[in-house]
Amino acid sequence: MAATGAAVADVTIDDAGGLLTWFFPVDDAGYAFCRSCGSSLFWEGRSSPGWLSICAGTLEPPTGLRTVEAWWTREASDYHERPELPERAEE
Repeated sequence: MAATGAAVADVTIDDAGGLLTWFFPVDDAGYAFCRSCGSSLFWEGRSSPGWLSICAGTLEPPTGLRTVEAWWTREASDYHERPELPERAEE
């Protein structure tokens, strides 16, 4: 999953339709998703209070985002080959 992040103070969330739902499977993280379609939207970890990690696919283009690092590459499928990116085999 591609993601970006932002300070909570810099994010405006419009949930006028009441479709935003939070899920807290563990004490140190909360995940927001769409109640209608189930899409992951963003998450917040207790280790980084005040910071949201945002699923990049939720942003309308042009996003201005670029890939700067690949994580968990040990689990990558055979189509993953990005030698120009720094990689983290595991976290």
